[in-house]
Amino acid sequence: MTLLCFGSLVALDALPCLELYMKLVCPLSFDYAKSSGGGKPVLALNPYSWTKIANIIFVDAPVGTGFSYSTTWEGYHVSDTISAAETYEFLRKWLVDHPKFLTNPLYVAGDSYTGIVAPIIVQEISDGNEVGHQPTMNLKGYVLGNPRTDYEIQINSIVPFAHLKVLISDKLYESFMKNCKGEYLNPDQRNASCMEDILAIKECIRNLCNAHILEPTCKDISPKPVPLKWDPRFLIADDADILLSSPRVPGPWCRSYNYVYIYMWANDETVRDALHIRKGTIKDWRRCNKTLAYSYNVKSTVDYHRNLTKKPYRALIYSGDHDMLIPYVGTLEWIESLNLTIKYDWEPWFVDGQVAGYAMLYADNVQDYITYDLTFATVKLNQGTFILGYVQTDSIHSGHLLLLILVGRLY
Repeated sequence: MTLLCFGSLVALDALPCLELYMKLVCPLSFDYAKSSGGGKPVLALNPYSWTKIANIIFVDAPVGTGFSYSTTWEGYHVSDTISAAETYEFLRKWLVDHPKFLTNPLYVAGDSYTGIVAPIIVQEISDGNEVGHQPTMNLKGYVLGNPRTDYEIQINSIVPFAHLKVLISDKLYESFMKNCKGEYLNPDQRNASCMEDILAIKECIRNLCNAHILEPTCKDISPKPVPLKWDPRFLIADDADILLSSPRVPGPWCRSYNYVYIYMWANDETVRDALHIRKGTIKDWRRCNKTLAYSYNVKSTVDYHRNLTKKPYRALIYSGDHDMLIPYVGTLEWIESLNLTIKYDWEPWFVDGQVAGYAMLYADNVQDYITYDLTFATVKLNQGTFILGYVQTDSIHSGHLLLLILVGRLY
């Protein structure tokens, strides 16, 4: 099996696949206990690597993400559809150069904003196979974690999610539904009662970590600290100019602290040589590239999913059950809009005898005895938007789920 995995676009930031690579998905991960701010982070073998069950192609996309680059300025002007087309072109060329992988079952995988781009790529591959593009790819389906799919559905699902997680009261929720008609993204600003409800809701949730509501919040501090005064508390999403003198900091753990090690490792010259990064192409590896001239020209990919339901593919859509950026409530809403038949309803799935989340299976007949099926699953507790996370249990659960689905043992 081959998984085509991507770096991720989040809001206006391009996140490289190296971050995904080092988040317990692949054979190597950071040994935080043995690493310090004084040198290159220590690596350790990851016993829970997804590569135990699949060959994985990691792609820095769109161009300008991670170590990817263009030889012309025009090459950095990309969009959702252009990025999908370029990725399809890359995959065709890669398989020509590596023909031994052509017979592998191929799944396209991504998370967060790649929930927009990945279904377009799947459609490109499917259409290419139908018109005879070479090489023919053994496309079997796609895997998406906490995927951005439809922005309006996503944002409007925040309020019902907050209500389900007891972040807002029954009274406030009922008032919002009455006064705002469920519209959180584009409310009628002339409706004073609705706007009062929205302000009250925002006040209730504004101090939470949206990626995972059980995690501590991390305050943003100046991204330009005094040189050599490195501290992970300075490390916010757009900051690539920070060093770390010691990873042992007081106060609660924050996921951003772990980003420090990725910066240190990716910008080490010996690492770059080992990765065969062309000298002079990327001066500083950055976790988030805010300089891309990127056009968000696809607002919803629900229709792409609907088109794919007419093909004999398998889809796995999974969500962290405490993510408020892309709540599972909204994901379920657009899945149900596909009008698929529920084959197996909501039920727990297990890792080592413990409930690891909940899942349901949807299906649709493509032709006699051939079906499209879609599994939706929640992954329990430790995961938020970046569900592949930094905690080993996250990787175990999401990797175990992937294995169960693809070998047909969950249902």
